[in-house]
Amino acid sequence: MTAATAAVGAARTNWFTRGRVLGIAYLAVAVLILIVFGGVLGEDTKFGLNFGPKPAFPLPDIIVPSQATIWLMAGVCAFLGVVQLVRAGTRWWAIILALVAIAFITAFITWAAAGKSMSLVGLFSQTLQRSVPITFGALSGLMCERSGVVNIGIEGMLLTGAFTGAVAGSVAQNVWVGLAAAIIVGGLLGLLLAVLAIRYLVDQIIAGTVINIFAAGITAFLSARVLMEMPDLNNPPRFQPDKIPGLGDIPIIGPILFTNSFFVFAMFVLILVIHLALFHTRYGLRVRAVGEHPIAAETVGINVVRTRYINVLLGGMIAGFGGAYFTLGSTGSFDENMTAGKGFIGLAAMIFGGWTPIGAFLASLVFGFADALQNRLSILNAGIPSEILLMLPYIVTIIVVAGLVGRVRAPAADGKPFKRE
Repeated sequence: MTAATAAVGAARTNWFTRGRVLGIAYLAVAVLILIVFGGVLGEDTKFGLNFGPKPAFPLPDIIVPSQATIWLMAGVCAFLGVVQLVRAGTRWWAIILALVAIAFITAFITWAAAGKSMSLVGLFSQTLQRSVPITFGALSGLMCERSGVVNIGIEGMLLTGAFTGAVAGSVAQNVWVGLAAAIIVGGLLGLLLAVLAIRYLVDQIIAGTVINIFAAGITAFLSARVLMEMPDLNNPPRFQPDKIPGLGDIPIIGPILFTNSFFVFAMFVLILVIHLALFHTRYGLRVRAVGEHPIAAETVGINVVRTRYINVLLGGMIAGFGGAYFTLGSTGSFDENMTAGKGFIGLAAMIFGGWTPIGAFLASLVFGFADALQNRLSILNAGIPSEILLMLPYIVTIIVVAGLVGRVRAPAADGKPFKRE
């Protein structure tokens, strides 16, 4: 009892210390906003709420005084910092963190668009689209890690899915053939990871890294030797954006949610299916049991090896699906290393989302927003070096993962090989 009491006391002390550090950080953010962004004088910022040349229900733009808005956001961050300092052990840390992030972003885009106009609907629509491959990567990692297998190879699966989707779609001139080929190849790489990690007990980090290196090498080689010489193999059809009748005309949310390509709608369906499967079915209970305590799961009749094989295979297929988005839903052609680290960002989103499908999607939106924002800022000529803008999504990834160390808990058996007694 004494040891347990001491452990609880140490945990509370650690939590309290973290809370104080966050409070100081929020106050520092307030000061940063004032110093960096607060010098805007006599300019207004216009935020557009319409999308497209002829919206069904046009809305007036929002025009705000730039300097007053920035100072207000600094005040919000300072107030939240004081709240965090006074109540350092509060369990509302995530909400406070989200409010500080929103205040900082509002100040930032107000400063960047001062004297100009920025379409909020366009920004949010692009945020959703850029979060699609990250979400698929996060869901792929989620399926694997909920059963106890770490999938570092998501990046390679996305890249191979993109390449295969482009080639198969070009040969058949059919997007569905390209999508099916990408899913199959992703599944094969998932099966390779399962064999290495489950059958031969290879270190899961090393196995995933091998898949990434293999995928990067083979796609770069084939791109240079085949696609460059035969460009007809790199010209697949694309899924075009569709508007759901009626819903697509709703102001603001219509263009964002209901005017999108097949991949976005499929993403929403997949999130719902995985959530229901993991948390509301016998299958999901078994998967979570295998991921938490495989030995105990084995003793009650659950086939741990088979469960892990199935989940890793499904994870690979989801990653292949997400990879096809790059070529069949976005650019329409394959470029070397076009995934640009989205698989690793997907892993960060999975952690940020607490190993849940809905949480992973919301976290993916954060990273998608950072990616969309750097694109918008480059168009606005915000005075920020392009190299810094390109780094923005990865900087956000580092901040999020570093800030969540010790705050989220992975499945207990995640990354641990299983041996039958």
